[in-house]
Amino acid sequence: MKVAFATTDRQHINAHFGWADTLAVYEVSLEGYTLVEHREFPNNGKEDGNEDKLIPKLEGLQDCTIVYVSAIGGSAAARLINKGITPIKSQSEEDGIIPTLDRLVKILQTSPPPWLRKALGIKPQFTEEDL
Repeated sequence: MKVAFATTDRQHINAHFGWADTLAVYEVSLEGYTLVEHREFPNNGKEDGNEDKLIPKLEGLQDCTIVYVSAIGGSAAARLINKGITPIKSQSEEDGIIPTLDRLVKILQTSPPPWLRKALGIKPQFTEEDL
């Protein structure tokens, strides 16, 4: 699956989704992760109330499952969710991309939460005891 990070320095999750000029996109699997590319969205880095500026970003993320951000507006979050992309707000602008990827891989390898299993297309497995 592809995961994007809104970033100003390509190391931390420290950009507001609507204002982010750069989204770092990684391919993430059970085995680990690889940087795919940095997707650039120039001239978006200011608050102006123009929701149309989100269209190129939304289209540019259509192959992603998750996008990590430092902040996001309600309208942008709803638009991402409607496209099947889960926005996740970082705890702090100091949260690093690599440590977050390490945690995500570990979660994938152990017990992903239901929303992530659904996003990945993993069907729940039941034993006879569960039924």
